Amino acid sequence: MKKKKFLKNLFIGLVLFFLYLPILVLVLYSFNTSKLNILFEGFTLKWYLVLLENRSLLEALGNTLFVAVTSTLVSTIIGTISAIALKKYRFFGRSVLNELLYIPIVIPEIVLGIALLSIYTFFHIELGLHTLILSHIAFSLPFVVVSVRSVLNSLDPHLEEASSDLGASPIKTFFHITLPAVMPGVISGALLAFTLSLDDVVISYFTAGPGSNTLPLKIYSMIKTGITPDVNALSSLILLVVITILTLSTVIKIRQSGKEKAYE
Repeated sequence: MKKKKFLKNLFIGLVLFFLYLPILVLVLYSFNTSKLNILFEGFTLKWYLVLLENRSLLEALGNTLFVAVTSTLVSTIIGTISAIALKKYRFFGRSVLNELLYIPIVIPEIVLGIALLSIYTFFHIELGLHTLILSHIAFSLPFVVVSVRSVLNSLDPHLEEASSDLGASPIKTFFHITLPAVMPGVISGALLAFTLSLDDVVISYFTAGPGSNTLPLKIYSMIKTGITPDVNALSSLILLVVITILTLSTVIKIRQSGKEKAYE
C-alpha cells in the first residue's frame, strides 16, 4: 500500500511539474538581465519598467480586455436567455437549433474565422474592433448555452411551478428562482467565454482590422523577431492577477461553507 501511494504521489508530482515548469520559466525570464530568452544571466526588475513604456503592448492589452469583457457580457446574457428558452419552450426548429449549437464548438477555428471574414466581406463591413467583438460573441455563445443548459437539466421544475402558484409573476420567478438556480452555469459559461476571448489568435487574425490589434496577435507577430522579456513581465503580472482572484474565490467559498456548517 505504501509503495502504491508513493507511486501515485510521484506520478501526480511529475504531471504537475510538467504542467507548471513552463510557467515558472516564463516568470523567471521576466527578471533576466539578458534581452534574449536563451540563458538566465542575472536578476533585474527593469523589464517591468520597460513594460510601462511599451505603448503598443499596453494598447494591445487594452484592446484584448475590452473585447473580452464586452463579448463575455453579451454572450452570457444572450446565452443564458437562449438556454432557458430552448429548455422551457417548444417551437418549430428547436431540435435542429439544439444540434446547430455544437457546430461552432467542434469545427476548427480557422474555418469559423474564414466564414466570419466572408460574411463581413459580403456585407461590405469594414474590419475593426466591432467585427472582432461580434466574432468573439459568435464563437463564445454556444459554450455559454451548453454550460447553462447543463445546470437547467438538473433543476427541479416544481420550483418555478410553486413560485407561480404563490402568485409570483413570470419575471419575478425568473429573477428570484430560475436565475439564482442556474447562476453556477452562468458563471462557468462567462468564465469560459472570457478565457476563450482572452487568448484567441486564429479568429482574431481573420476578423481584426486596423487599430484592433490584440495581445495574442501582438505576441504572435513578435515570434519572428523574438519575444522580449517585457512580454514575460506582462504575462507574469496577468498570472499574478489570476492567482489572486482564485485565492480570494477559494477563501470566500471556505468562509461560506463554514457559515453554512455553523448554521446547521
